[in-house]
Amino acid sequence: MSRFTYVAKGPHGSIQGTQDAASAAALAGELQAKGLVPLKITPDGPVTPSAGGGAPSGAMATPEFMKPKVLPMDVMMFAKQLYTLFKAGVPILRALAGLQETTQNATLKEVLLDLRRNLEGGVELSACMAQHPKVFDGFFVAMVKVGEASGRLEEIFLRLSEHIGFELFMRQQVKSATRYPSFVVMAMVGALGVINIMVIPAFANVFKSLGSELPLPTKILVATSNFTIQHGWSLLGAAVASFFIWRHWKSTPEGKLEWDRIVLRIPVVGNIVTKAALARFTRAFALSLRSGVPLERALIGVAQTADNAYLTQQIDQMRDHIMRGETLARAAAGTGIFTPMVLQMIAIGEETGMVDELLEEVGELYTEEVQYSLKTLSQQIEPILIVFMGGLVLILALGVFLPMWNLGSAAMKHH
Repeated sequence: MSRFTYVAKGPHGSIQGTQDAASAAALAGELQAKGLVPLKITPDGPVTPSAGGGAPSGAMATPEFMKPKVLPMDVMMFAKQLYTLFKAGVPILRALAGLQETTQNATLKEVLLDLRRNLEGGVELSACMAQHPKVFDGFFVAMVKVGEASGRLEEIFLRLSEHIGFELFMRQQVKSATRYPSFVVMAMVGALGVINIMVIPAFANVFKSLGSELPLPTKILVATSNFTIQHGWSLLGAAVASFFIWRHWKSTPEGKLEWDRIVLRIPVVGNIVTKAALARFTRAFALSLRSGVPLERALIGVAQTADNAYLTQQIDQMRDHIMRGETLARAAAGTGIFTPMVLQMIAIGEETGMVDELLEEVGELYTEEVQYSLKTLSQQIEPILIVFMGGLVLILALGVFLPMWNLGSAAMKHH
């Protein structure tokens, strides 16, 4: 028996505590039996072999940093292969054994071995996967839990493979769309640094030797340049410290909630993130309802699939309103995250008894909008970039050329 510290998602938010259990997987099973979704479980004492899934007794364990990472592509192929094996009627333990033998990734091979051991011990698949958050994220585990509750694991793994494939496509599209703007911004920052450190001080010396009164834009540029030169290392240190402070703040529940709320408000990007998250949520919600999972329980299971703390909070509030007797459409309208058209479709679904089908259509609609937004992302970024560049060039032009024009005008008057 070992003691574990756990963090779990409950009906009213995150719960943290300690508990004794035979293994981390066994504790995850106990938490799920209480209606909680385990998010993180860490051992406080010795870990039993069944929880670790590591090297056999007497073997030298491979250091964590030397193990190969399990990439999203590996997880996508795992989900796709598991779907194919389930569709062919292969039992889960036999399917995992086959995948363990054929996978080339040593880390994934260890994970599959651990899944088999814990499944043989009577632990649910979602609880087993929750013990490997670096491989199976919260969305993956939440979806598998929905599949277990609905008896549609086969369809869930197909959905998961499609979801990961779409996420990879989305990342590639974002990289492609932001490659040119990123290069332009980096070039502008470099040019601004050179101008600040080398060009403006040289101009300032010339203007100072002539004894002429500098225009306000030039005074601002000279003051900025002097401040950068005198406090450059302090500014760099402050920037690095701010980054680590931000990372720590974002890792806290309050910080993650606020940051996820901010992300949704970022121009262009926030709209895409919102629609992608709602596409995942509505499709998972539709699948749960179609499988006969009760409405309140379905919302608990799929809230994590949004993969955004703020949206998850709004979905939890939806469930609270429904438990107080409100309709799904009214509860959804109260969150403020759905468009009027989507709310209308949900209301029609409630009236006709086809909520699951219309939610599926809503998910497809959101997915199509995300794909279109990604394809036109570069076109949406370009106007913002042009305005930014224009403003920067205007400031530099006024700061550098105004004194030169003043000097030229003064020289012509003397002649």
